[in-house]
Amino acid sequence: MTHGIGGSTADEQLADLKPWPKAPAIGPEERAARMARARELMDQIGADALIIGAGPSLRYFTGVAWNATERLVAMVLPRQGAPKMICPRFELGSLQAALLIEADLLLWEEHESPYALTAKALADLGATSLAIDPALPFFVFNGLRLAAPDLALLDGAPVVDGCRMIKSPAELALMSQAKAMTLEVHRRAARILAPGITTTEVGRFIDQAHRALGADDGASFCAVQFGVASAYPHGLPGEQSLAQDELVLIDTGCRVQGYNSDITRTYVFGQPTQEQARVWAVEKRAQAAAFAAVKPGVPCEEIDAVARRVLAAEGFSPDYDLPGLPHRTGHGIGLSIHEAPYLVRGDKTPLAPGMCFSNEPMIVIPETFGVRLEDHFHVTQDGAAWFTQPQDSLDAPFGR
Repeated sequence: MTHGIGGSTADEQLADLKPWPKAPAIGPEERAARMARARELMDQIGADALIIGAGPSLRYFTGVAWNATERLVAMVLPRQGAPKMICPRFELGSLQAALLIEADLLLWEEHESPYALTAKALADLGATSLAIDPALPFFVFNGLRLAAPDLALLDGAPVVDGCRMIKSPAELALMSQAKAMTLEVHRRAARILAPGITTTEVGRFIDQAHRALGADDGASFCAVQFGVASAYPHGLPGEQSLAQDELVLIDTGCRVQGYNSDITRTYVFGQPTQEQARVWAVEKRAQAAAFAAVKPGVPCEEIDAVARRVLAAEGFSPDYDLPGLPHRTGHGIGLSIHEAPYLVRGDKTPLAPGMCFSNEPMIVIPETFGVRLEDHFHVTQDGAAWFTQPQDSLDAPFGR
C-alpha cells in the first residue's frame, strides 16, 4: 500500500478537526488604497468613472460578497468624489450590513430602470466615459448603452485586473491559510480510501473536513477521479468506485474570507505501474521547471513554454495535443479561483511581485490515465515562493 493511504475512517479523520484561527480580514486602509489605485489606472485609460457589478470584484472594492442576478447591484467609482452604490431599495438593509466602504446609496424600485438611474448619476458627475467591469453581464452593458447613448464605454479590464492581480500581504495571508486547510484535507482524504469507496463518499468527506476547519462554505469545489477518469482533466460524469492499484486524482479547494485555494494530488491506491511512475516523475519535473523559471519581468507565457519543453523532451506533445498537456500551465487566483493573468501561450503579461498562480502542467494519456500535480506560488522580488510544498513522491504523497 502507498505510504499514508487508507487505514482510517471518515469519522476518525473528522473527529479531531477544529476551526483554525482566521487570518486578519482586509482592513479599511487597504480598501482605500484599492480605490486610489483604481483611480490611477482609470486616469491612464481616460475613464471618468468605473462600474463594478456584483461578484468578486465588487467584494474586492466594497466588501459586498453578492453574486450577480438579474437585478443590478453595482458600484460606480468616479475619478473624483465618493463611490456610488446602485441597489434595489428592498435590499437596502442587506447592503448596509455588508458594505465596508463609505458610499452614496442610489436606490431603485422594482418598476424602475436601474440603468436610467445609473445614467443620471454619471451625468450628474459630468462623466463622458465609463470603464466597464470585464465580468459585467451583457444585459447590463446593453442597458447602460441604451440609457446613456452618448457615454463612451471603455474596457475596464486594465483597471480591475491591474488592481486585483497584485496581492497585498493581507491577501497572501488569507490565501496561505485557505491552501494550508486544503492540503490538510487532502492528507486526511487519502487516509479514508478503501476498496469500493465511491467518489461521492470522498467528496462528501472533503466538504465536511473543510467545514470543520472553518472554511467559508466547506469545499468550494471537489473533483475526485479514479482510474481512467483521471485521463479527463475535469473527470467523467457519474460515480466511480475505487479498486485496488487504481490511480487517484483529487482536485479541491475552499475559500477563507473569499480567497481561494485549489490543490491537486495524484497517487495510486496500491502499487503503481512502471508507466504511472514514469509519467508522474515527468509531471514532477515539469512543475519544478515552471517554478524555477519564475522571475519578475518574465512573460507569463514563458512559464507555460518551459513546462512544455520538459514534456517534449520526454516524448510528449510540445503543443496542446495528446498525450501531453491539453490546457494552460497555470491560472491566476485570488477572490476568483481563475483570474488574470494566465500562464498560457499568448499571455505576455510580465510577472510582478505579488502575482499568484497555480502551477499544474497536467499530463494526459488518452483513455488510460492522467497525472496532475497542482500547487500555487506567488511571485517575489527575485523569484517565487510556494504557498504549499509540492507532492514529494508518488509512494508517499504526504510525507513519510
